[in-house]
Parts: sequence; structure tokens; C-alpha cells
Amino acid sequence: MILIWSLWIFLVAGHDLRRRRVPNWLVLFGAAFACITLLMNAQPFGIDWLSAIAGAAVGFGFLLIFYATGLMGAGDVKFAGALGLWVGLQALLPIWIGASLLAGVHAVVWLALRRWPYFPAIAIALSGTPVASNDEAGPQKRQRHIPFAAYLAIASIGWLVSGSPKL
Repeated sequence: MILIWSLWIFLVAGHDLRRRRVPNWLVLFGAAFACITLLMNAQPFGIDWLSAIAGAAVGFGFLLIFYATGLMGAGDVKFAGALGLWVGLQALLPIWIGASLLAGVHAVVWLALRRWPYFPAIAIALSGTPVASNDEAGPQKRQRHIPFAAYLAIASIGWLVSGSPKL
């Protein structure tokens, strides 16, 4: 089960780093598989249904505030909810702290490189895929430069490697 969880985490991180999007099918796969592991009593991190549901609710609900204010994409919020199903409520705080630190470093480096003309390729890579502007297609979507779902995924791997879960 850890292998499937890890594959899912790496897919989310790769997709978000590359496209600044987490597709719904990927979030739904992770959430469905988390529920299956709970039903089969094969949950790899030793959490029960109550902790999983609490983790999903808090993960989704807390980040929903950032989505509502336009600071975060919907994929980040949905992924946080699915991740909460896997790791439970207790693991979310250290994962959020790690992800927020990574996102903060990303933002500082991106802002510094935007103003420093020596490494434009790195600044472009950190900013993500540019959104095509087409005035006839309606309002342009807000660009999201920080792939927070990817940083949640990376922090989750760090949480796993640190020995925090009961394996």
C-alpha cells in the first residue's frame, strides 16, 4: 500500500510542478484508494476512519479559505483533502509546515530571480507554464506560481521518511 501511495504522491507532485494543476482524476484516485485501504483494514499509516475523515475535512476545509481568497488553486485544496484521508489529522500539521516552508522558499527565490537578469530560465521554470492570453475567450485565469500540492506531496514524503508514521 505504501508503494501505491508513493506512486500517487509522485504523480501529483510531478503534475503540479510541471503544469501547476492537479487533475480531478488523480485526486479521486487517491481518495478512492485511501477509502479502499480503510475498508480492507490495510491502512498503511495505522489510522482509523475517524482520523481519516477528520484529516480530509480539516485538510480540505482549511485550505478552502485560501482558495476562496484567490491565493490557492482548487486542485491544491482537493489534494489536501485526499491526503488527509491517507495520513489523518495528526500528520497534517507537520506536513503543512513543511509544505509552507518549501512554498516560501520557492516564492522568495522566484521573486529574487525575477529581479535579477542572470538566470532567467530558472525564474521562468519557477513561475510555471504561462497562461495564454486570449481576450475573446473571456477573463484570464489567475496564474498560480507556487505549486502547493507538489510541496504538500514532497513534505508528505519527508514525513514518511522521518519515521513519523507507524509502519
